[in-house]
Amino acid sequence: MAFKFPSDEWVKEFASQLNASEAYAKSAEDWEGDFIFISEPDKVSSETRYLFVGLNHGKCTDAAEVASENEREAAFVIRAPYSNWRKVIEGKLDPIQGMMTRKLKLKGDMTKILRYPKAAKELVNCVSRVPTDFGD
Repeated sequence: MAFKFPSDEWVKEFASQLNASEAYAKSAEDWEGDFIFISEPDKVSSETRYLFVGLNHGKCTDAAEVASENEREAAFVIRAPYSNWRKVIEGKLDPIQGMMTRKLKLKGDMTKILRYPKAAKELVNCVSRVPTDFGD
């Protein structure tokens, strides 16, 4: 079964993958900071969607689609067009490189993210394990 991106079901499966990953737990054991991921309209998608991911000491404490970026408090907000999120999920765009080149726009402390490169890599590894339906 594939999960439609972006959706509540997709982000919950991402949380399951994170919580099943020993590599993520180890690499993020000192991490504290929640995220809101914003998928913005582009040629492929016509709507803005918001996904909340609560991360604390190597575990995903909560994951849900939310109505706006202000619905939940988060230390980090990353926004990008739908097509750039698809590239991240498919492993074609490294998220750190994406932030450096402004393909992903970060609101939050970039230096904190840069201190945890292994955790960022493991997040992407977990994302790639979510069976994703892009609707095409």
